Amino acid sequence: MIGFEWTAAKFFWYLFFMYFTLLYFTFYGMMAVGITPNHNIGSIVSAFFYAVWNLFAGFIIPRPSIPVWWRWYYWACPVAWTLYGLVASQFGDIHTPMEDPKGKLVSEYLRSHFGFKHSFLGVVAAVVVAFPVLFAFLFAFSIKMLNFQKR
Repeated sequence: MIGFEWTAAKFFWYLFFMYFTLLYFTFYGMMAVGITPNHNIGSIVSAFFYAVWNLFAGFIIPRPSIPVWWRWYYWACPVAWTLYGLVASQFGDIHTPMEDPKGKLVSEYLRSHFGFKHSFLGVVAAVVVAFPVLFAFLFAFSIKMLNFQKR
């Protein structure tokens, strides 16, 4: 419905990125509650990070347009990696011209406007897998080591 090609590889890339995105959001919520003293503070912390993640994901402001001194947060943002993976896996290997006056190829447009390369997809997949592992580890560590009980 939105222009995806009907190939098995692209379908499984889409499932992969959506599954691990759901997984890291779930583990992030668990980690936020585990690190903070109660669920109220955890929800406030989570809301702040969700807003910042959406700002630096590269959807509102593409990575090449983000000032250099803020690009480190783009690379630390899990949503940016998901967006990179979804767009690069679905459209990064399309070499047909776009319907605009310049006639630029889709893959060239993604590279020039967003900085997305289809050849970087393996690294993107590894980082997207690393985020849920990191958040799950921090959740387990916080449950084991942090104690917020008052006596």
